[in-house]
Amino acid sequence: MTIEITQDNKLKKLIVVGDRILIKPSVPNERTATGLYLPPGVHEKEKVQWGYVMKTGPGYALPVPADDGDSWKPQEEKIKYIPLQAREGDLAIFHISAATEIEYQGEKYFIVPQSAILMIEREEEL
Repeated sequence: MTIEITQDNKLKKLIVVGDRILIKPSVPNERTATGLYLPPGVHEKEKVQWGYVMKTGPGYALPVPADDGDSWKPQEEKIKYIPLQAREGDLAIFHISAATEIEYQGEKYFIVPQSAILMIEREEEL
């Protein structure tokens, strides 16, 4: 059985780990405010870029305290996380120097740690 990859399900197989965020870069303006066309590569030299959050990791893992007193109890692996501020659909402005650029199924993405994100714009009101 083969599953057809569509725009809706193409990122479902990806699992973002820890405090990392998968960002799809937005298309930069090719012209300045006065109408001059910018040559390719100008935007790559900028220190800050922006894009849309596609997936987020679970957050920062908290250490699980060792409970050695009851060795007869079944071992349950309960990992707790401090959640990330970024959510899917947010517009994120981030340091490009901390980002890792990848290409997945023909599209360019960045994997960015939460600490590299400077600001988030969310559609809903706070």
